[in-house]
Amino acid sequence: MAGAIKTDRWKRGMSNPLSRIATRVAYGASQLPRIAWYVGHGLIMRRLAEEARRRDGGTARPRSHTNAPVPDRGRLYADMAMLLWQDLANVEADLYPLPDDHDGSFLTLLHRSRLFFEDLPEIYQRRKSGAHREVLNEKTLGKRPRYYLQNFHFQSGGWMTDESARRYDTQVEVLFNGTANATRRQALPQLREGFAGRDQRKLRLLDIGCGTGRFLDLVKQVWPRLPSLGLDLSEPYIKYAKRHLRRRSWINFVVGNAESIPTPEASYDAVTSIFMFHELPPKVRRIIFGECARVLKPGGRLVLVDSLQRGDEPDYEGLFDLFPQNYHEPYYASYTTEDFGAISRACGLTHIRDVKAFVSKVMVFDKPVKA
Repeated sequence: MAGAIKTDRWKRGMSNPLSRIATRVAYGASQLPRIAWYVGHGLIMRRLAEEARRRDGGTARPRSHTNAPVPDRGRLYADMAMLLWQDLANVEADLYPLPDDHDGSFLTLLHRSRLFFEDLPEIYQRRKSGAHREVLNEKTLGKRPRYYLQNFHFQSGGWMTDESARRYDTQVEVLFNGTANATRRQALPQLREGFAGRDQRKLRLLDIGCGTGRFLDLVKQVWPRLPSLGLDLSEPYIKYAKRHLRRRSWINFVVGNAESIPTPEASYDAVTSIFMFHELPPKVRRIIFGECARVLKPGGRLVLVDSLQRGDEPDYEGLFDLFPQNYHEPYYASYTTEDFGAISRACGLTHIRDVKAFVSKVMVFDKPVKA
């Protein structure tokens, strides 16, 4: 597995205990405060939700429930720690540098937190009433696929507003207890394996559903001169990504639909998608998978990062029931039982491996080289 590869540089670093200690101290200094920050947000969010339910006097929607196993917080935090240890091990193996999450100044973080908490009452009311179609209106109808025009996660604006784009990264990190970026980074060793021995300037990467550009930022920290394209249906999210990555070069963004990727056949060495496939209807998943296969060069690699599925982690089965009840995720149930191996074979791709990453997993597919 690529995550276990030990480079000469890593071996030299491991022979110097001070270097190893310095790396671990630097990693902890950057990641542990992030975890504490977003775990704290989650605790406050749950307390506010409890207070709102008490004020409702029992008129709110029934609490989410499941008869399947649900991990307690101790298990969740233990598995989070395992993810962080793997993240650190990848740094020590020189698979990618010490992470820079580019969260901005403390004032920026406070501003994002304010936006996050200001939207919670609206989210609570949508969850209470089951409202999730506010985004579908006369202004948006026909401009995007109907499955896309929903208030996913019950958030205000869906994916269609500047305010939603500014809130998104905080919302995702709170959902992941501060490990969203660490989860995204687990795709990098799989790309590195596919890029091994090749000049990054002569490769091309496409990230579909790129959102605010967080994953492309991580890619650029490893391959600063890798020509990259971010594709997303949301103009506000693309606009945010351009601002977020304006310091990066060799990168472009396009507002477009991955059901019809606007690039020629066999034009990319790698295609990636992070946290997107669980938000697609089954038919659309297959269309987009086919498009990924079409634009990949022979020998190219598709890397997906998304939720665990049924059977991946038995102790987590209850979470697959609770997540779509607590968040508007209409296609999540079908995602959890989806056979991506079969989908990939139908598109001419080979399923190489799955790698677990806390509540997510990395799925790797290659396009065979024709004989």
